[in-house]
Amino acid sequence: MANEQKDANSPKSEEVTNAPQPNIKQAQVEAVNKAVDRPLYASRKKIHPQRVKGKFRTIKWFMMAFTLGIYYIAPWLRWDRGEGIPDQAILIDIAGRRFYFFVIEIWPQEVYYVTGLMIMGGIALFLVTSTAGRMWCGYSCPQTIWTDLFMVVERFFEGERNARIRLDKAPWSLIKLYKRIAKHLSWIIIALMTGGAWVFYFSDAPTLFNQLISNSASFDAYLWISLLASFTYVFGGIAREQVCTYMCPWPRIQAVMMDEETLAVMYRHDRGEPRGPHKKNDPWDGRGDCVSCRQCMVVCPAGIDIRDGLQLECIQCSLCIDACNSIMKKVGRPEGLIAYDSLKNFDRREIGEKNQFRIIRPRTIIYSFILFVVTLIMFFTLLNRSTIDVNILRDRNPLYVQLSSGDIRNGYTVKIMNKSAENQKYSIGIEGLNTFELRAEGITEYNDEGTPIISVTRDKLRSVKIYISIPRDELLSDSKDITFKIHQIGSDTNDIQSTSFKGPKL
Repeated sequence: MANEQKDANSPKSEEVTNAPQPNIKQAQVEAVNKAVDRPLYASRKKIHPQRVKGKFRTIKWFMMAFTLGIYYIAPWLRWDRGEGIPDQAILIDIAGRRFYFFVIEIWPQEVYYVTGLMIMGGIALFLVTSTAGRMWCGYSCPQTIWTDLFMVVERFFEGERNARIRLDKAPWSLIKLYKRIAKHLSWIIIALMTGGAWVFYFSDAPTLFNQLISNSASFDAYLWISLLASFTYVFGGIAREQVCTYMCPWPRIQAVMMDEETLAVMYRHDRGEPRGPHKKNDPWDGRGDCVSCRQCMVVCPAGIDIRDGLQLECIQCSLCIDACNSIMKKVGRPEGLIAYDSLKNFDRREIGEKNQFRIIRPRTIIYSFILFVVTLIMFFTLLNRSTIDVNILRDRNPLYVQLSSGDIRNGYTVKIMNKSAENQKYSIGIEGLNTFELRAEGITEYNDEGTPIISVTRDKLRSVKIYISIPRDELLSDSKDITFKIHQIGSDTNDIQSTSFKGPKL
C-alpha cells in the first residue's frame, strides 16, 4: 500500500483502503496534537496552487475587483465642502487635525467616533466568524486579496501550476530569467501603487500625485510609500500563506467565537470514506465518494489537506469546494463532498437526521444586538452632533485678583470651536452672578446688554481671554458656581459650561 503524500505539490493517487476511518472529532484531536508537536520554525515549502473555476472562485474574483476598486479609487473622489476646506471625499488630514468622510467631519476631540467604528468592525467580525467561520479571511482580508492578485501576475508570466513547478526546477536560462524579472517587476509596480494609494488618503491625491512624478514631494511621502510597498511585496508575493499562519493572530482567536453550529468549509468524511481511486463503470458500493484525486490540495493556497479536518492554516477560501465539485461532476456523484457544514450536522447525519443550518443562535443574537446598539448610538450622536464646541479654562495663577476698588476679579480662557461650514458669531452670557462686570480682551463688538460678540471663522478654533469682576460683598464664600452660556447668533445653538468663581476665604 502506498503511503499517502502530504505535499500539495505531489498529487499522486492514494490506494483505496477499507480500514475504519476516524470520525471528525478524532480527526480534530489528531490535528491539534500534530500542531502541538510541530517545531517553532520550519523551512517554507513553496506552494504552487492550481487555478480552479467555480462559484466560489467567481465570488472571490468579484470581491477582489470590488475591494481593490474601492481602495484605489476612493482617494480620488471629490466632495465640495466650500472654499478653503479640502474637497477630497475621504481624507485623513494630519496637519489640519481632521478626518473627512464625505459629509462627515471628525475633529480630534471626537475620537470616540473612531472608537465606535472600531467596535462596530470588531463586533461585525465576531458575528461573521460565529456564523460562517473565517469568511473574512477567505474573501475580504487585504492579505488574501493582494496574494490573489500577485498569483494572477505569477500565472500570467510563469504559466499554470505544472509549468511553475517545472520552471522552479529548471536551470537558469534567459527564458527563466525573463519570466522571473517580469514577474517581480510587475509585483513591485503593484506594491508601489498600493503604498501610493494608502498615502493618498493622508494628502490631496491629485496634488501629491503631481509632486511624486515631479520629484517634489516630501521625504515622508517617499518613505511611507517605500515602506508600504515593501510590506505589500513581501507579504503578497513572498510570504503569502506564512503571514496567515504565523503572523496573524486571528486564526488563534477565532475559535472562541465558533461553536458546533458554526458553518465552515469541511470535508464530509461520513460520505467520502473509505476513499480511494475509482475506475469508470466500477460500482460505488462499499466505498465513499472521495476518489483520492487530491485536487482539493493542489488548489489550496495554504497547501493543506481539508480532509484532515479544521486546521489553523485554512483561511476558508472555498476553492477546495469548487475543485471537488468539478471532480464529482466528472465521476457522476452529487456535489457537496466538501462544503460549508457544521460539526453538529455530522452528529445529526449519524443518527439519521437532516442537515440544519442554525444561524440564529444565542451568540449570534448577542453579537447582533451589540452591533445594533453601537450602530444606533453612533447614528444618534451623528444626527445630534453640535456645530459648536466650547472649553472654559479658569486662571489658576493667581486664582483671583482684588482690585483697588475692592472688587474681586477672575480670569478665564474661553475656547470656541466653530465646526460649521460658515463663519459664525457667538455671544457670551454668565449665569449664577447677580452683579458683575464682564470684559473680553481684544473684543470690540458688544450687544445692547453689554455681552461681548465673538466672531469665529468656519472650521476654526478661537481663544478669547475673559475677565469677570464682582463686588466683594457678593461673594459669600471663597468659591461660587457660575455658568457660561455661549449662544450662536442667528440660531438656537447653545453650549453651556459650568465653572467656578474664586475669592478670598472669609
